[in-house]
Amino acid sequence: MTSTASNDYIRAYMTERPVDPARAALLIIDMQYATGSRSGALGRKLQAEGSNVGDYRFDRIETAVLPHTCQLRDRFTALGRPVLHVTVGAAHADALDAPVHMRKLFVEFANHVGSHEHEILEELRPRAGEHVLRKTTIGAFASTNIDSLLRALGCDQLYLCGISSNMCVETTAREAADRGYLVTLVEDACGTTHADLHAATMRNFQRLFGRVESTRTALDELPVPAMAGGVA
Repeated sequence: MTSTASNDYIRAYMTERPVDPARAALLIIDMQYATGSRSGALGRKLQAEGSNVGDYRFDRIETAVLPHTCQLRDRFTALGRPVLHVTVGAAHADALDAPVHMRKLFVEFANHVGSHEHEILEELRPRAGEHVLRKTTIGAFASTNIDSLLRALGCDQLYLCGISSNMCVETTAREAADRGYLVTLVEDACGTTHADLHAATMRNFQRLFGRVESTRTALDELPVPAMAGGVA
């Protein structure tokens, strides 16, 4: 199959929907020390094992995911649009509030409320007025009130960034798409442990679920209104 034919197939049946900044929200997924920092539990574990499997992950977070997420957040703040931080982790160290399949991960990485591992990275520390939702599942819609919150805020267009592309970001994005949201994955503001998994997620998501765009495109389509004395 040629590249053009393949792209036509992927985009077939997608309904084009206009972007409306007045209906948009930014979702920042799982940017926490446990798995989002080289110094966190995952990074330390891999280093202790002598494994370099995390090199791509943490390099991408540091050079692309984090700076691009900061740019997106600043733009949404300038627009006065909601910013939602979605975190993953348990309520307590025993992780008994989490589904069985998530408990070992939470316990091993000490990812629970009150721990350093559970905290959001310093560069993205929530600001006044931003929302923080804790999930115990891979997707945010399964274990938080995110759907009712977004609808109360008047947001049905979502821009997603964070980690991991093929896990919590993708699952949350699919859940949102199936609930009628216009979802945009910001490709260079998402990351995971393997480049091929990231690429497959971005390619597959465009088949019926939603859009995949760069940070630059997202910023261009979310312009800040002109203010008195200039443009913000």
